[in-house]
Amino acid sequence: MRALLIEEYGGPEVLKIGRRPLPEPGPGELRVRVIAAGLQPVDAALRRGFFAQGGAFTSRLPVTPGNEFSGLVDRVGEGIGHFRHGEAVLGWTLLNACAEYVVVPAAQLLHKPSILSWDEAAALSASGQTAHTALEALALKRGETLLVHGAAGGVGSMAVQLARARGLRVIGTASTRNHDYLRVLGAEPVEYGAGLLERLRAMAPQGIDAALDAAGGQALYVSVELVRQRRRIVTLVDFIKAELFGVQAVRSQRSAARLAELLQLQAQGQLRVHVSGRYPLEDAAAAHREIETGHVRGKLVLRIGREP
Repeated sequence: MRALLIEEYGGPEVLKIGRRPLPEPGPGELRVRVIAAGLQPVDAALRRGFFAQGGAFTSRLPVTPGNEFSGLVDRVGEGIGHFRHGEAVLGWTLLNACAEYVVVPAAQLLHKPSILSWDEAAALSASGQTAHTALEALALKRGETLLVHGAAGGVGSMAVQLARARGLRVIGTASTRNHDYLRVLGAEPVEYGAGLLERLRAMAPQGIDAALDAAGGQALYVSVELVRQRRRIVTLVDFIKAELFGVQAVRSQRSAARLAELLQLQAQGQLRVHVSGRYPLEDAAAAHREIETGHVRGKLVLRIGREP
């Protein structure tokens, strides 16, 4: 099968299209013919060698990136009775989604609702579950004010919508070009950069109850000035500063139940998956370059297989 390969660490130019053996599912597993794979900043970090010395993504080169996808069940392993050949699914994996086929445990798949496009289904799992995990850690209550740093990105877009569905006021940092987009999602936008602390104090004179950092940079410095309880600050990106400041460093906790809840919210019209760009597998390097600008609105996807 064709697969995206990282054979050496470096810039986007190191990404290659190569051949890997067709994987076979074992008991409790399924093989999926991938139609689309979602892309995230973690894919670029993997390519740069960020996880080479340890962590969840440690793997010997060559490696195929990609940890969320949509596609069609191609082969069913022993002991599985609730998926059949040809059914549309979406799911997640640690690696290997940017290939024509991927094998995953059945517990990491759900049937794809027909209302979701292949691109939307591919882009939902990772960012949606990360945002859901972060909000759960913050123990938010209806009527509180949440600050989301990087609110227009993949995780930020999901966090804004999930928080609004819970009855929270949401203030989101983003570049000016994304302010109208955030308003559509239900957030009150504010320009990041110099003077952010003063702008936020003016927007929320009664204070901010909790903060979610999906951006890095100055986000934690600003958050600790605004949020009274530091355990009500979560970062998804800056784990070193998290320990320094005494705030929560959160990693996504994925499960079929969590993903099912996201799909239910989507069906109810409370969650929108915004895909701002689609690239063919052959243009994966261009997709990674766009990711590394830090200005992706929502998500990007790689198109790998043909739709049925």
